[in-house]
Amino acid sequence: MKIFGCRSGAPAVCSCQAAADSYALLDSLGVSYLWVAHDPADTMEDCAAISDVLGARICKNLLLCNRQQTAFYLLIMPEDKPFHTKDLSAQIGSSRLSFVPAERMESLIGCTPGSASVLGLMYDRDQQVRLLVDREVAQEPYFACHPCKNDASIRFATEDLLHRILPQLHHEPTFVEL
Repeated sequence: MKIFGCRSGAPAVCSCQAAADSYALLDSLGVSYLWVAHDPADTMEDCAAISDVLGARICKNLLLCNRQQTAFYLLIMPEDKPFHTKDLSAQIGSSRLSFVPAERMESLIGCTPGSASVLGLMYDRDQQVRLLVDREVAQEPYFACHPCKNDASIRFATEDLLHRILPQLHHEPTFVEL
């Protein structure tokens, strides 16, 4: 995997509109960030190498739904934690969780599979998606994710995520322990 050096400020050219919108959101809020371009990161192993360059762990971002596809959840958790639906279901009162189909993912958060990102909540203007954040993630000094496309990664302060970005996106996190 090729990883290009850390940079600050938005790239001159983005690979998709959702990525450009992600940088524009951060810039509009005055959030300081570093980013790296890289080959598409299709696995958490790829993300581990990127995390080393960024100096922050890239989190798993999983878009889930109930069996009826009437309740949607974006789960943010450490990349090295296993995901057990039973543990999460008990905490949020929803059983039979599964991954949201690709076409629904794009309509909800503007991302494709492998690129899910908390920044995609900017497209969830009707607040259909409930944000779930593992407490361990909230305790880290920095947060790292893709800018709605898995060919780049961004790092910014977790405090900025919790107190600037999420309020702007009108998404209050529910903290869970996995």
